[in-house]
Amino acid sequence: MAKMILTLASGSPRRQQFFKEMNFPFQIKLKEIDEVYPNHLKHLEITEYLAKLKASAFDNAITDNEIIITSDTLVWLNNEALGKPKDYNDAFLMLQKLSNKTHEVITSVCFKTKTSTEVISDITKVTFSALSNDDIEYYLNEYKPFDKAGSYGIQDWIGLVGIAKIEGSYTNVVGLPTEKVFAYLKDKL
Repeated sequence: MAKMILTLASGSPRRQQFFKEMNFPFQIKLKEIDEVYPNHLKHLEITEYLAKLKASAFDNAITDNEIIITSDTLVWLNNEALGKPKDYNDAFLMLQKLSNKTHEVITSVCFKTKTSTEVISDITKVTFSALSNDDIEYYLNEYKPFDKAGSYGIQDWIGLVGIAKIEGSYTNVVGLPTEKVFAYLKDKL
């Protein structure tokens, strides 16, 4: 069998860094898609749907020995999906909602070849301590987490000062469940 080529279809510098650190050779290809999902989907169904949707953009462009890797992360709180904020006010409200509560971070990763599509997912529980409005304003102004699900990056200042507890994979909260991805890919390459 020909050696497989990994194509990471993600503009996320954090995901790209994880692939470098896992020591997988990869290339990057990006395709713009509208990240919209049907309203009836809930929880894990949303991230799995969006990861597959992102991979489907490559349907006519996959080579015989290529694995396209796409992923989607969201924050789930009180039966509500918190994706990337629309603007500053939306981010502020999201962080207020997360303050002093436990939420789930869900990431789904899709591996697509010419002949198969497989998805793995991971869920991590994250508990925030109480965040003051001043803390939230400082974080938003200094770190501008507007490209992050739930309006925060655990690897940023807010993760150092505002997270009381984490149950599960830290890297999943950053945006890629590396342990599961590594286990999946090491047998394929």
